[in-house]
Amino acid sequence: MDKYISAFIRVLRDTSKSEHTLIAYKKDLEQLSSYLSEKHINKIENITEKSLREYFDHLNSNDLSAKTISRKLNSTRTFFKYLESEKIITKNPASSISHPKIESAQPRILTEMEYRALRDAARVDTRTYTIIEILLQTGIRIGELCRIKLPDLDLTKGDKSVLKVSAYGSNMARSIPLNKKAVSVFKQYLDIRPNNTKTEQLFITKNGNPLLVRNVRASIDNIFRKAGIENAKVNDLRNTFIAHHLARGTNIFILSQIIGHKRISTTEKYMGQIKTELETYTPLSTL
Repeated sequence: MDKYISAFIRVLRDTSKSEHTLIAYKKDLEQLSSYLSEKHINKIENITEKSLREYFDHLNSNDLSAKTISRKLNSTRTFFKYLESEKIITKNPASSISHPKIESAQPRILTEMEYRALRDAARVDTRTYTIIEILLQTGIRIGELCRIKLPDLDLTKGDKSVLKVSAYGSNMARSIPLNKKAVSVFKQYLDIRPNNTKTEQLFITKNGNPLLVRNVRASIDNIFRKAGIENAKVNDLRNTFIAHHLARGTNIFILSQIIGHKRISTTEKYMGQIKTELETYTPLSTL
């Protein structure tokens, strides 16, 4: 099974899937392979719907969250769909397995006190402070932030300065207008960014290597701890951006384009999720 997993991952890489996604798929499928080997099912053609259902029952009995099990089922389905398309198997044994019911959790939105504390805790490091501020001011995803290149920034147009976000995987390309705060922190970071490096990536390490998603996630998690902010994740900065603009009455079509939703219904659904928060959320003129 391992050779098929390797071939599948190569195909995914050719479709510009993010490295984070590739790692997740590979880990999920290797876990499945290990389980099947323990059950002495070592040939692809011997994997049945019954054996897969037993595997997912096993995951459920180990108290994995419904969200995690659902993700592993997606990985499994996509893998067997690939095998079916390559004529390696004649039928996808995972196609009839249902996803576990996932209760939609309310997105975490930082309060004014929390994001001010976050800023204060990050000020000792210009790069981390810039990253946090840009996530708050633009609503971009962490992967999009790590892929920003120097030519993507146009800070010469004053209040019409923009950040170009490149298409990647299923994420759409777009231009995001930058407010004065975003322009200011970008300029502050560029002043201290090492220029003796060949990479065009905007955010780099001290050694001049591109900053990876895991580096950014670890840095921000550390700042959350220093600021005393509990149960918060990097994506909550994006949640806060969206909530702020919805509360201010930003046109939902414009907001949908800025945050990179392909369908307006995705933004509308998000608005419904945070309705309770908005009832007590006091919008500020700027974050």
